[in-house]
Formats: sequence, C-alpha cells, structure tokens
Amino acid sequence: MKKEEYLEKVALANLWMRAYYEKDEPLASDEEYDALIRELSVFEEQNKDEISKDSPTQKIAPIIQSEFKKIAHLRRMWSMEDVFDESELRAWAKRAKCEKNFFIEPKFDGASLNLLYENGKLVSGATRGDGEVGEDITLNVFEIENIPKNIAYKERIEIRGEVVILKDDFEKINEKRALLNQSLFANPRNAASGSLRQLDTSITKERNLKFYPWGVGENTLNFTKHSEVMQFIRELGFLKDDFVRLCANLDEVLKAYDELLVLREKKPMMMDGMVVRVDDLALCEELGYTVKFPKFMAAFKFPALEKTTRLIGVNLQVGRSGVITPVAVLEPVNLDGVVVKSATLHNFDEIVRLDVKINDFVSVIRSGDVIPKITKVFKERREGLEMEISRPKLCPTCQSELLDEGTLIKCQNIDCEDRLVNSIIHFVSKKCLNIDGLGENIVELLYKHKKITTLESIFHLKFSDFEGLEGFKEKKINNLLNAIEQARECELFRFITALGIEHIGEVAAKKLSLSFGKEWHKQSFEAYANLEGFGEQMALSLYEFTRVNRTRIDEFYKLLNLKIEKLEIKSDGVIFGKTFVITGTLSRPRDEFKALIEKLGGKVSGSVSKKTDYVLFGEEAGSKLSKAKELEVKCIDESAFNELVKE
Repeated sequence: MKKEEYLEKVALANLWMRAYYEKDEPLASDEEYDALIRELSVFEEQNKDEISKDSPTQKIAPIIQSEFKKIAHLRRMWSMEDVFDESELRAWAKRAKCEKNFFIEPKFDGASLNLLYENGKLVSGATRGDGEVGEDITLNVFEIENIPKNIAYKERIEIRGEVVILKDDFEKINEKRALLNQSLFANPRNAASGSLRQLDTSITKERNLKFYPWGVGENTLNFTKHSEVMQFIRELGFLKDDFVRLCANLDEVLKAYDELLVLREKKPMMMDGMVVRVDDLALCEELGYTVKFPKFMAAFKFPALEKTTRLIGVNLQVGRSGVITPVAVLEPVNLDGVVVKSATLHNFDEIVRLDVKINDFVSVIRSGDVIPKITKVFKERREGLEMEISRPKLCPTCQSELLDEGTLIKCQNIDCEDRLVNSIIHFVSKKCLNIDGLGENIVELLYKHKKITTLESIFHLKFSDFEGLEGFKEKKINNLLNAIEQARECELFRFITALGIEHIGEVAAKKLSLSFGKEWHKQSFEAYANLEGFGEQMALSLYEFTRVNRTRIDEFYKLLNLKIEKLEIKSDGVIFGKTFVITGTLSRPRDEFKALIEKLGGKVSGSVSKKTDYVLFGEEAGSKLSKAKELEVKCIDESAFNELVKE
C-alpha cells in the first residue's frame, strides 16, 4: 500500500467510525470495518514513521452526543485489541510475555457503561465516550432493573460492564417499532446503545436492558487477581454469566473458545467473541498500555454472522396461501462457513421501509438455521446504478392477475401450480395428515406426472399410478398406499390444520375441534370471534375460508374418518393451571410432553415470561433456559417432571 492509498483508507475508516459511533447509522458492517482497521495496522507496523495521527488505530472512537452532559471517568476506559485466530492469539500472548493463567468470559455485543458508587450508593452512570469523557446517562441507568442502586461496599469504586438487550426482547422492540412505522434497529447492540441515550427515561425502562460487569476503574481493592475482583463484584449483586473460566495455558483458552462458539446461538444475548485477560494484576500493571489498548487483554473475535454484499436481483415465491414473497438475490457471501446467495425480504412493505434497490450494498445477517435477512441498506454508498423494485401485477408462476392488499400481494388462482404443490406438501406433512413416505420430492414428482392434481386426489391414488415412475418398486408403492389408507383415520384438528387456513395453526384447530366438532366450518363470524384466543383477523380469515370451501370440506368428510379427541382434563393435580415452556432435547418427542401437560390441565407456551411456572429442559437447552434462570422461573429436568406428574 502506498502512502496516498493509506491516507485515503484512514479517511474512509474515520468516516465509517463517525457514522457508527456518533450517529448510530453505520455505513459498513463490522466485518468490513475490522478488515479496514487491520489493513491500516499492517501498513503502520511496517511504516512507523508514516503513521497518521488521525488514524483510528491511534485513538478510541468517540461517542459523545450533544443531548447529554459530559462526565469524566476517574480512570480511563480502554478499548481492547482484536485477535481473529490462533496465530494472532499466540502472537498477542507473546507480546504480553504471558502464556499461562488467563481469565476468560464472553464478550457481549452491547454498549459499555461505567458506574460510580460512593458510600455504597450509585451516584452516576456514563457511556465510554472517548475513554476519558463519556455521556452522563445517570437517570437512564437508574431504570435498568438489574443494576444495584446500593451495594455492601462503602469505598469509592467504578464498576464497568456491558449493557445488552436479549435477542427475544430485541425482536419485540422491532415488532413494536414496525407497527409505529419507525425505523428498525439493525441489531441488539444498536438497540442497547440507542436505549441508553433516550431523553425519555420511560423508554429506557421498557427496553428491559441487562448489565453484565467485566471490570473496574477507580478502586481501592486489595486483590491480586482479576478473577478475585470479579468474584467480589458479582457478590455485590451483579449478574454473572455461566461461562466464566480460568485457563492455565493457551491450549485451554483455545478449547474454551471452541466451546463458547458452539454456545453462540443458544445464548439469550448476542456475543461477538471471548475476552482473554491476564489474571495476575501485578503482571497487568507491569505490562501497561499501548496508545489505545491494554497489553494484558484481548478480544478473541468470533467469525462474522453479518456481512456486506450487493443485492443483484429479486425472485418472487408463491406460498400455499397464494402470498407472494420477494426474495433478494445476493452476490454470494460466506457467513460462518455457509455461502449465502439469497435473503428474505418478507413483503413489499418491507422493501419500501428499507428503501432497498437492486444494486444496493446491504448488510446480511444469518443466525443459526434462520433464513438470512437484510438488516441494513447502505444508501450513502449508492453509485447511480440502482434500480427500483416494482410491485408485481401478475403471478410469476401462472401469470394470473394478483390481488394487492397493501402489505400482502396474493395470487387468487387456486389452480396455480406453486400454490397447489405447496398446499399438498403441507397437507401430508407430519403435523397434519402425517402420510409417511409422501415427502416433498415425491409430491412434486406425482404432480409433475399429473397423478395428483388436488388435495382430494391423494386418496384416489392406485398402484398403477406409481408404476413406471423412477424409484418406485412394489414394496415402496404398497407402503405408501397403506400410509395413505391409514391417514383416512385422522383427528379432526389435524385435518383443520392441514387445510392451511391463514392464521389457523394447530392450537386454533384444536379449539375449533373441541368447540364445534364436525360443524366447525358452518359457524358465523361472531361465533369464531368469541372463541378464546381468536382475534378479529383470525375470525375473518376463518370465516371467509369456510364460506368459500364449505361444500368442499363436506366432500372431504366422505373420504376421511375424522375423530374428535375429547380432552379429559385432570383438575386436582399440581400441573393444573400451570404454564410450561419446553426446551432442549428430551427422551421423547416434545408433542408427547405437551399432550400430557394439557391433559393434566396445564398450558404449554412457546416463550418464557414472568408468567411461566415451569421450564422443562433437556440436553442442549438454549436461550429459553438462560432467560428462565434470569427471571427465576422454576427449571426442571425430565426426571423432576416425571415426579411432578405423579403428584
């Protein structure tokens, strides 16, 4: 790199840094920014005489906002040096002249906060700012429930940590903002930062922020190890994460990193790495600091789950209800070992909200097995080649005219191939009629050869329909025909679920079955609306579907022997009236536990809240178990559950 190019990259890095830290409006992904900083660092290491004083590597990023008063830290708040792989970790340890006795903990992806206590009372809270001076956000800090306002330590002390928003809470915040037509937060970190800087403290309070301490500033403590300091801080009433370790050497650090990386998706909050720190405080003092970083600690970063790429087109998918879903076509990008070529755009209102265009640079995030999604459009990087994404007027599959309802655009042609194939796949799936052997590929094959053309035609299949089709021999054909025959004996709620009525899932189907029996499809809008848990939208969707398809449902009754399962509820046991959440891998399918709980008068919910009575957990339980412990909800394993059932 030449000097001119270096200075251009310094200017670009400063532009990106100011946009991110000062305006909360990033112009690049973390991965892009980190890569740029590393480029600058390599040049500066090789050209020490040409280092620009303006380089971001020479200063802490400023985060000073004009709306708040400034407050000086008693001791500087430092950034951490990033390392990205084993070789960089070992190089850091070599520079630190330490290869044993490390304290490690998760690096949560939130907003740093400095708390000052005097005489056991919380007197102020401040953002990190430029490391020397931050923003005085004391009033907002008092709204964070898990920050102790009084501690059993009378000396003056600064306690530092990370403010985070749990993933579930983040989704709820964005759902609420979407309803209010407000811009969405790109990620939980931005949401945490924005929540701390609210002029209205009630907004901070409702965001359910969490504070996790990671160190101290000003203090008169007499400990010799950082691990002892943190143990003392947590005994004062602060949160402690489950994953805190002391590692004897770098090999143990690397092993811990691999273990924490596996837990990344299961943690209830975002993590972007692992903090590695020399535990011996005397050695830390001896090592000291660079211009920007402490020499005794580093952030061992995780692979990026969010990257920048370019949107190069939009494909349209037709669902079984006829809803058209736009899917972004992306320049391929590697996200944590997976090559991502597409991302959901949800609907055309989302396209308008994002103001995304073809050829835009976008930030794409992938989380576990969740479909990748676009979280940010970098409009400031537009080059004049961008094209609007227009709302379709014709179905991409059957070319029939589409119904534009605003948020949703629908194909109304019930014979549309994509609608029909997806409807059949849903109809025969495990949670519906559960026809073993009739999977997605076979449905598509049978439809292609016109062996099935409607839902009803499944029950008219004959041995001869399969003869000559690739992969079908006598035994396989007979097994499939037997499975279809067995599916005629079906619970009514499964049949209702199988019809794929918009807004009507398994729970609603059970309610309909128990409330109206086989006459469920002949009720009025008012009757549906009066059912517990049914809103107006559900009732209207159900009423319109049954009004149009009443005769067809009666014809299905001639093909199927539908059973209504009467739920005999035991009302005198300890489970009656209790709300359960099930998480992790158990010895039997979750549906069996759910059915037993409901039979005993309990209720099974999909999310943990203060109203949850029990969390039944198995192996590899994730964020739901962590949240339950945080809310002090009673957590039981399968053995304890079995004992509970006996009572």
